[in-house]
Amino acid sequence: MTITSALIGFAAFAVLLTVIPGLDTTLVLRSSITRSKTYSFSTAAGIQLGTIVWGVATATGATLLLAASDLAYRMLTVAGAAYLVIMGVLMLIKGFKKAQEDAEAALPQIRGNAWQGLGLGFMTNLLNPKVGVFYLATIPQFVPEGVSPLLMGVLLALVHSVIGMSWFVLVVVGGRTLSKKLRSEAFGQWIDRIAGGVIVAFGAQLAVGAAKI
Repeated sequence: MTITSALIGFAAFAVLLTVIPGLDTTLVLRSSITRSKTYSFSTAAGIQLGTIVWGVATATGATLLLAASDLAYRMLTVAGAAYLVIMGVLMLIKGFKKAQEDAEAALPQIRGNAWQGLGLGFMTNLLNPKVGVFYLATIPQFVPEGVSPLLMGVLLALVHSVIGMSWFVLVVVGGRTLSKKLRSEAFGQWIDRIAGGVIVAFGAQLAVGAAKI
């Protein structure tokens, strides 16, 4: 297996993984509908930054510690679950506020700057131990003999990030188009309710996984 064939093989695998609806797509879609374009793309960029960090960590062997230590994995899982549940609950609270009590829910009054979006995407991805475990299980299979694992880890993470960002561009464009057609306070509240519920469910799933360790 050459570096080129490894990158192509991983890219095909990453495309399938990326387009399957999940937490990342939910966050970016919600941002594109209820926040600014800058915030939406920053959230997507933050997720990809977290992806690169996980890729480098896997290549350097840092995730071996995560996989070998039940305590380390449990601590990261609990932290990630708590983060997601709190974020999801806040979205649900906002989504169920009465219109007169929550002027911010109106889509024309979108808020959020680039740094906030970047931080949201980055922390959500970084605190998801399943991303690290996924990389730990897949990256070694795409490292050609005689090639530096660190180099391949970085290259594969970059490939994954490019694919992911390309997908998120489509998600943001689609979400922005949808938001223009359905620009109402009630619609914005329903988006927060749905996204909040999905994120809480992801957090609960992580918490259950931590309890079983």
